[in-house]
Amino acid sequence: MLGMGLLMGVTVRGQSPAARPGAASDTAPWPRVSLESVVVKGRKPPVQFRLDRQVFRAAEFGGAMNGNAVDLVRNLPSVSLDGQGNLQMRGTTSFLVLLNGRPTQGEPAFILSQIPAGQVDRVEVISQPGAGYDADGRGGILNIITRTTPEQGWVVQASLMQGAPSLQGFGNTRYTDPVRRSGDLLLSWRNTAWEFGAGLNGLRNDMSGYRIGEVETMLPGRTTRFSSEGERSFRRRNRGARLSLAWEPDARNRVEAAVYAGSRFQSRVADLDYDVLRIDDAGGRRHFRYFNENTQDKEGVFTLASLGSSHKMGKGSTLLLSGQYEGADLEGRTTNRNLAARGSSSDYQTTVNPSRNPLHAYRLKADVITRKGSLSWQGGYQFRHDDQRGDFAYDYRDLGQTAFRRDPAFSGTLRVANHIHAAYGQASGDKGALSWQSGLRAERLHRSLESSVAPREELRMLNLFPSVILRYRTAEGSTLRSSFTRRVRRSSNFELNPIPEREHSETLEQGDPRLLPELTDTWEAGWERRLTRGSLTFAAYHQRIRNPVQRVNGVFNDTILDRVYTNADRALQTGLEANLDLRPGKVWQLLLGANVYRFDIRGAVPDKPGIRRNGSWVMNLNATQTLSFKGAWSAQLTLNWLTRRATVQGVDGPFITPSLTLRKSTGDGRWTFLGQWLYMDAGLGFANRQRISTSGPEFRTTTLYIYEPDQVQFSAFFNLRRKNRNPTLPQSEMAEKEF
Repeated sequence: MLGMGLLMGVTVRGQSPAARPGAASDTAPWPRVSLESVVVKGRKPPVQFRLDRQVFRAAEFGGAMNGNAVDLVRNLPSVSLDGQGNLQMRGTTSFLVLLNGRPTQGEPAFILSQIPAGQVDRVEVISQPGAGYDADGRGGILNIITRTTPEQGWVVQASLMQGAPSLQGFGNTRYTDPVRRSGDLLLSWRNTAWEFGAGLNGLRNDMSGYRIGEVETMLPGRTTRFSSEGERSFRRRNRGARLSLAWEPDARNRVEAAVYAGSRFQSRVADLDYDVLRIDDAGGRRHFRYFNENTQDKEGVFTLASLGSSHKMGKGSTLLLSGQYEGADLEGRTTNRNLAARGSSSDYQTTVNPSRNPLHAYRLKADVITRKGSLSWQGGYQFRHDDQRGDFAYDYRDLGQTAFRRDPAFSGTLRVANHIHAAYGQASGDKGALSWQSGLRAERLHRSLESSVAPREELRMLNLFPSVILRYRTAEGSTLRSSFTRRVRRSSNFELNPIPEREHSETLEQGDPRLLPELTDTWEAGWERRLTRGSLTFAAYHQRIRNPVQRVNGVFNDTILDRVYTNADRALQTGLEANLDLRPGKVWQLLLGANVYRFDIRGAVPDKPGIRRNGSWVMNLNATQTLSFKGAWSAQLTLNWLTRRATVQGVDGPFITPSLTLRKSTGDGRWTFLGQWLYMDAGLGFANRQRISTSGPEFRTTTLYIYEPDQVQFSAFFNLRRKNRNPTLPQSEMAEKEF
């Protein structure tokens, strides 16, 4: 069947036999037809299935195209985004991001925010990666494939976005006029031996917000209750540039190089009015108010460079060599002022926390792939090294002082280095309706941490990561799959940092240099079915997690909570994931993804007696509906919904973000125009807000974060593709006619 049932129509352009002199008569049994061209009109399926992954076409999520890759991947069935900007895959922020198959080492949401969604061709969701991939990431892998030139010639793509003025200001006084605009340009060119690509992008995406909080602390002899309310807004800016070059001198060799450089800036304002009531056991009461003006600025310059080659050695074998460098120059500054009231000149205390945290990471890899018939063997070695050096300071100025002083208890230096040697072997094959893959990866980790405030810590571990993946096609047209993998989550340097950081007036954050990596065993069984007008998949999975890393709260003093990172004993997660791709009619396309799971965790809180247990059912639902109309008009409605979920000390509330996109394309397909209504709320008070609550023997907290709903923006996209035309050669008209 041509196009697996996706053939929509065939147009034959040419002359009919009767229209040409000397043509065969109408009564001839086999008339001659000269075809000048055949145009096949069809539509690629939104989701494709392979042995170890699902592949989603980025074009199906047009509402995200003027944002970044975070806006795109949050629509996938296993992915969710909460109100704090934490991107999760199957309920965890621990997953690996690949860019065109090459691993990255930064925090996933941070990396994806640097990639324009309009330059993404497809996203591969690999929930059960084999031994050939890095073992990092409890949730699996997202492989972002950017657009290339599929045919010889060149392509020019560009887009511009401008946001409308804000409709909701919350009465804020500092970040009152959020700016939202973006632009990106992509150039690519290809001939028989060379491929070249270049891109530029810029994004300004501010967000107004508001925060309402309640905290109660219970210390010996006294109880303190304090409420807070005020602005919590963001200014955010991303810029980037990319270059890539590939050379294929012959059919056996290929060399490719790529470089990316970008910058990111974020300024978060938290201007809060505090109302504090302190009650001692004897009945004494003290009531006072103050205003906290808080600004946290973060910026970084990022560089990613890679060089790789492939060489076909004959007899079905290929040698792959690659090297990669990743650098980040990170800086931050938190300014915290406690005033008698808004606009007051009475400054009780001002603190400034400057920091600098550069990162350098290197990776060398060699792989050999051998194929013989339906069998494939793969083996390789990889060396990873990363080094991060941080310098953190805490300067303060109290009432009546003119100069800042440095507090050594909250200042210091940090260096974290990781060396990872990895070797793996993997085999795969097909036998009738059965496809399989099996492998084993061994990784040797040496982590060293030196700081000016704690003893040197070293961790040496050898871990084995087996993987087995089975896929069976039934006679009825369904596909069954089953797998087992082991994954690891390595602690970030932020979680390891023992130097306390004063994030704002009521919190102090501190890492633990003795954190152990999380180890997760995952069993999965799935079912896939191609439908007449789409596809349906289910996947049931169970995870057993050792040493899960959790952020827990304690009490530093009456009005300051101490947030620390620690290993819990264990966690269990059991879930069911479903994805429906359905086209009920010619004009309606539905993509529906859901992940429902039970998460249970237990562990001790540092310096607190007893074992804490918590658990809950969690669901995230992502729905995308597209209606296509005449005249190249379409409308797309998306809904992202994350229900409440348990943490080791509390509950994160639900988070809902519906959006509507109207789209118009020109007849030649070169121009596309978008109008968007993001975070649709219409005054109902449910969208783009989340409540987070925690509790312990000495404290209770609840905070409602409200972010700007009802954002309106407009975009224009331009796409020009020019193919290299085949040379025009002289033709023999008589010989052609006779033939």
